[in-house]
Amino acid sequence: MALTGRAVVVTGAATGIGRGIAESLLKAGAAVTAVGRREEPLRDLADRHGEAVTVVAADICAPGAPERVVAATTGAFGRLDAVVNNAGLARFGRLETIDPALFDAMFAVNVRAPADLIRCALPHLRARRGAVVNISSVGGALSMPGRSFYGATKAALNSLTRSLARELAPDVRVNAIMPGPVRTPMWSETGLDEAGMRHLRDDLLSATPMGRFGDEAEIGGWVCSLLDPELSGWVTGALIPVDGGRTA
Repeated sequence: MALTGRAVVVTGAATGIGRGIAESLLKAGAAVTAVGRREEPLRDLADRHGEAVTVVAADICAPGAPERVVAATTGAFGRLDAVVNNAGLARFGRLETIDPALFDAMFAVNVRAPADLIRCALPHLRARRGAVVNISSVGGALSMPGRSFYGATKAALNSLTRSLARELAPDVRVNAIMPGPVRTPMWSETGLDEAGMRHLRDDLLSATPMGRFGDEAEIGGWVCSLLDPELSGWVTGALIPVDGGRTA
């Protein structure tokens, strides 16, 4: 892959899919700015990969956070070639019981923060003819009873992806990956009780033809492919399901 020497920002890089994406990029030769709210797991990544990783411990929704991320990347690596908007918030519940404030919180993390980071990074992305990969969800394409707020924010991210792909072409490519259920710590933070989580997991597995949850590395491999101009230089505006057949 033609990623050696490229500088890539990955948000939500401390654990889960974001950590898997960062590891995949590093293996492919990229340098990574690892962004997340918790510094300790980010430092662990930096300790293992040395100067190929720079760490920004920040809430990506906080005022000034996108500027900090861009400045840290260009300061450490002298360039910024790509952005992977992976940080996400998932809170589930039925319409009549879920706190409406959670919709605002999810929209801020899942939609506004990616747009703000792309905007801030845009001069560098244009200069490098770079790329953006947004980590969406099959929830943005499927009906999601009991998860409607979350699904709505991911549908908005899908729309943002396709619109920006046209708006920023031909200088910057913008694509999205829509994972199905992936084994990550996020599943313990959805707001559901134990019985609700068991029911959700069983429901997801029964609806997934491959009969299993995905692995973080399976998402990371697709991110690397979409950022590689030799493999995907003519791909923009794509919403790619990586979901074990969930959307088939």
